[in-house]
Amino acid sequence: MNRTTLLQRDRITVNEFCCTAEPGDKTFVEQFANHSVSYVRKGSFGCHCRGRFHELVAGSFLIGHPGDEYTCTHDHVVGDECLSFFLDPELVETIGDRAAVWQVGSVPPLSELMVLGELAQTAADGNSDVGLDEVGHLLVSRLVELVSDRKAKPLTAGLRDRRRAVEAALWIDANSHRAIDLDDTADQAGLSTFHFLRLFSAVLGVTPHQYLVRSRLRHAARRLADDDSPITDIAYDVGFGDLSNFVRSFHRAAGASPLKFRQASRGDRKIFQERLALQ
Repeated sequence: MNRTTLLQRDRITVNEFCCTAEPGDKTFVEQFANHSVSYVRKGSFGCHCRGRFHELVAGSFLIGHPGDEYTCTHDHVVGDECLSFFLDPELVETIGDRAAVWQVGSVPPLSELMVLGELAQTAADGNSDVGLDEVGHLLVSRLVELVSDRKAKPLTAGLRDRRRAVEAALWIDANSHRAIDLDDTADQAGLSTFHFLRLFSAVLGVTPHQYLVRSRLRHAARRLADDDSPITDIAYDVGFGDLSNFVRSFHRAAGASPLKFRQASRGDRKIFQERLALQ
């Protein structure tokens, strides 16, 4: 596990983690001293904490609670990359420190969070005028808001089924720019559409179509922050067949139009001020 500190402030520290573990490698246990939020930007891994199994794929979030133990595994794929935010207790208290929120273990890929995760990654890469700590505050605040209304689902699928769901999610993410449907993905998993839909939703907390749309939004957010391609080109490149649908979906996820999101990534902080004022 390679760990690089990207930012260290009084209230927030941001680290980059790159893991190259393979299926069959010895599992390892982590214990966090601070509350943390880790955005899975690439790859996949499993995690066992507080008696529950979690499968995290690109776009998911691992939620760390001080003192709890997290056993991480790579039963399905090789390695992962995460962008992790470690929070000072005073900041957590300000944003919301309910134990139920911070002990959920993980959060599935949610479009409202993934677009902010990609903006944070762009800021971490030095390709945005927005401060990494600014995005971190907004991301954590939005996550707490969303998790407060969510209830954890018990996971009853075995290792083989969890592997199938994770591999399907990786396939969806890699092919999200194409026109794919439930039948395509179920065929990849070697399951009937009915069983696959139930399995995927139980393991990852979202339906295959939800993950497909959110993968497209995640890729679009990165493109909007990273390059100057026309918004129409980006919409079609990432898999949206209709520009108006892309604009509506992106606005619903980010709370801002694609243009405003791009402007925010270039230093216009109005969007952040407005969103934080609503918390």
